[in-house]
Amino acid sequence: MPNAITKFSKFIDRLDEVYKLASCTSVLDSDSTLVRAGANANELIIPKLTMDGLADYSRSSGYVDGDTNFTNETVTFNYDRGRRFSVDNMDNEETAGLAFGRLAAEFVRTKTVPELDAFRFATYAAQKDIFVKTGSLTGGNDVISALIAAQSEMDEAEVATESRVLFITPTLLNAANNVDTTKSKAVLDSFSKVVKVPQSRFYTAIDMADGKSDGEKAGGYKKAAAKYEVTASQPDDWTSNYSNYYTVSDGVYTPVASTASWEAGKYYRKVSEEGKPINFMVIEKSAVIQYPKHTVNKVITPEENQSSDSWLFFFRAYGLADVFENKRSGIYLHYAG
Repeated sequence: MPNAITKFSKFIDRLDEVYKLASCTSVLDSDSTLVRAGANANELIIPKLTMDGLADYSRSSGYVDGDTNFTNETVTFNYDRGRRFSVDNMDNEETAGLAFGRLAAEFVRTKTVPELDAFRFATYAAQKDIFVKTGSLTGGNDVISALIAAQSEMDEAEVATESRVLFITPTLLNAANNVDTTKSKAVLDSFSKVVKVPQSRFYTAIDMADGKSDGEKAGGYKKAAAKYEVTASQPDDWTSNYSNYYTVSDGVYTPVASTASWEAGKYYRKVSEEGKPINFMVIEKSAVIQYPKHTVNKVITPEENQSSDSWLFFFRAYGLADVFENKRSGIYLHYAG
């Protein structure tokens, strides 16, 4: 048994490596030395510095005093997900102890990492005051032109160039590479790193299943569906903007086609948009606060397990993904309209 526990401990120690190899967004992980714990357990304190610009120098009085201002921004962890798994002792023994370790690694690679990537991209895409463009990119030349436009806007905003990371779908990256010109190569080489992101992880908004409710017990995430709420009283703009409201039939929402007498409980307003496929994002690394804490809380052996003859594996992913208020120009989003 001690040998088995040692083997599983080694598998668990490798989960960080699995995360880094499989994750598209790990390149943006923040330096943990730049943050410190807040007053509450679920908070981090991020130091921010502002300072005055240059002033006129006087030959008689010399330098004009300037002010520097250190402030602390308190942010709250916004990602807390977990699961518990059970592996029958005999299943594990009959696979020479591989079943348990393989489950852990596969769970991180195929479930945890894709969801964490999707959550981060959707969180950054939802920020106010970032660069946002929408449209269809149908070929390599369209992709190259869109990337040039992105770089130009970020250049004009004086976003640091040495740490801009391009996240792009494999389809669009292949299209850009197929242009195969000096111009296209120069554009792609202008980014500090180019990361391919599967479309399944790349949406402007996602819904995460709670793992407990009906229809959500499998857990995981999916592209966000639009959200609607019923109008309890007649909206002030009902007559002039009726097309902004919807009726529903068999779960399908349809815009109101013509002016009608308002009826309580019949008409709905859209309160959030569905997730849109992202074409690419350019993210300057220092613009984001990405602080992961993914912890395997514990492993319980069959001997310790009082309810069944099984190994129990508990996994929890806990972390933060956010954007600095004064660095939102370091995010450029291009999504399919």
